[in-house]
Amino acid sequence: MRNLKAIVAFVFTLAGSNAFAQQPEVFSTKDGAIGGYDPVAFFKESKPVPGMSRFTHSWNGATWNFSSKENLELFKASPEKYAPQFGGFCAYGTAQGHKSPTQPETWTILDGKLYFNYNMAVKKKWNEKQQELIEKANKNWPMLRKE
Repeated sequence: MRNLKAIVAFVFTLAGSNAFAQQPEVFSTKDGAIGGYDPVAFFKESKPVPGMSRFTHSWNGATWNFSSKENLELFKASPEKYAPQFGGFCAYGTAQGHKSPTQPETWTILDGKLYFNYNMAVKKKWNEKQQELIEKANKNWPMLRKE
């Protein structure tokens, strides 16, 4: 009986802790979604550009930063066009069945969609089998997005 009480107490402790907490659907840091970088700039300038705190927009449970009012307005008009796939989490990791943080330098645009990877070593693996990994990640993402 004592063991049962201990188990019940442990389960309630976990339930009240972050052990069962849902992770956000968008990869964010203290600087905002995708580390505070402007998602539109990857398409327009072909490079990572830090956003500014005066150009922000809340979407999909995250704060997105932009480098200009024009980029902010483009995103607001069509966020799905500019937001990274898999919430900005690592595309390779999503294909493997888990969420991993990313670095802005690892970006890729394929078929008009923005993808990120964990680091440059992972991006190299990702580059070898992009289409196969995208298919796997697309299958995994509906379940992972809520974890």
